[in-house]
Amino acid sequence: MAAVAAIYRDLEAMNVEVLALSTDSVYSHKVFLETSPSLKNVGYPLLSDRTQEISRAYRVLDENSGAAFRASFFINPEQIIVAKLVYPREIGRNIDEHVRLFEALQYSKVTGKGTPANWKHGDSGVSKNPKNVGRM
Repeated sequence: MAAVAAIYRDLEAMNVEVLALSTDSVYSHKVFLETSPSLKNVGYPLLSDRTQEISRAYRVLDENSGAAFRASFFINPEQIIVAKLVYPREIGRNIDEHVRLFEALQYSKVTGKGTPANWKHGDSGVSKNPKNVGRM
């Protein structure tokens, strides 16, 4: 969450809404926000999934521990999950990749083009027409 907090204003400028969710209680969130220097500037909602209902529905609940895996869901304005990244507990998120994915999704929506491997903001896209497979 700290890395997301650091670029939250940039995400807002991209019209991205951020919500954080964990199986911790709202009281845990409050203490965490008050005591963690890296989270003092979190400007987005922290949601508690104490019942594990959301984590289970999104298929990221570790039933053995009762905690959710680190996961990020990319939900478009039509409320459809268009991408999902799930990380093992010992691996942190790659926020740069999250931003690249947001940019690629937005680019594709605006231009109607796809984005090739390793695409980054400013690169050109590719036709999504199947007749153009293998061509730029």
